[in-house]
Amino acid sequence: MKRISEIYKEKAVAVFQKEHGIKNILAMPRITKVIVNAGVGRLKDDKEREEMARFLEIVTGQKPQKRPARIAIASFKTRVGSLVGYRVTLRGKRMNDFVDRFVGSTIPRTRDFRGMQPSAVDEYGNLHVGIREHIIFPEMIGEDVRRIYSIQVTVVTNAGSKEKAETLFRMLGFPLAKK
Repeated sequence: MKRISEIYKEKAVAVFQKEHGIKNILAMPRITKVIVNAGVGRLKDDKEREEMARFLEIVTGQKPQKRPARIAIASFKTRVGSLVGYRVTLRGKRMNDFVDRFVGSTIPRTRDFRGMQPSAVDEYGNLHVGIREHIIFPEMIGEDVRRIYSIQVTVVTNAGSKEKAETLFRMLGFPLAKK
């Protein structure tokens, strides 16, 4: 299977130069970063929070950053500064490796998967994917899992528009459903 970076160089650049009339290679839309978020939500025990952080570290290959609450919300029982989630920002080689594994093996393992909806791409060209069960990642061994976590993966591009981003994602092999 070809890597995302190779597909981009061989196929996507030529298509964008032809369809959109972009002459400068540096003006081509590309994936700039991938952000993986996980909220602690109902996890009150520090041991479970550490397990979630360890899971994110295994999947992304990078230590997650703790995200504190910025405002207090009484109905959610959060206070300013209390831990509400973890975030990992991937760039460069780690980003390419994660996207290859995400598109090639993780997304197809989702239950009842029929493709990502085109509405997952926002007006700025970023793709937002919510994953309900973290056990779809091949790095997770089912016997070691005590609790199921949900995460959100955001693929940020510099496309600037939804149409260019959808074209980019389809060229790179993201399984976007037909409209």
